[in-house]
Amino acid sequence: MKNITQLLSAEHQTILKVIDAVVKECEALENGKELELEFFQKTIDFIKNYADKFHYAKEEDILFKAMLENIENLHCNPIPVMLNEHDEGREYVKGMEQGIAENNQGKIIENARGYGMLLTDHIYKEDNVLYPMAEEALTSEQKDLVNQQYQEVEQKLNAEMDVEDLKFV
Repeated sequence: MKNITQLLSAEHQTILKVIDAVVKECEALENGKELELEFFQKTIDFIKNYADKFHYAKEEDILFKAMLENIENLHCNPIPVMLNEHDEGREYVKGMEQGIAENNQGKIIENARGYGMLLTDHIYKEDNVLYPMAEEALTSEQKDLVNQQYQEVEQKLNAEMDVEDLKFV
């Protein structure tokens, strides 16, 4: 039986690389580097399309729903917290967009750092708590269905956008 969270954990590694690049860019800005709006525009594009549309589509629309079907097999329900953190991340992205629109370096840095801290912690919780719970709670049949649905989402989204182009670091 193929692991249903391995793919998601691999996608987390891509997201963490971007977060690392963003943190380094924030540090450089704080040390006097000139603001390059294009870097943050690419970051926002990555977050909206890869992290949110591509990755969260699998989590929110497939994995979380499958887990909720087996709620009795979970020792607790962390999904509302995970969904709330996804929404928090979206608010940081809006803040970065506002900072870009206002050419406000401080606002961009504040929201970029907030996003980075939130997602680093969030990814740790998913990889080390949520995903092991999912692997344990779901039946073989559910895992097969989840993997099939992942493939369908990937085919659809890959047809709409070139996911590899979104990985800018």
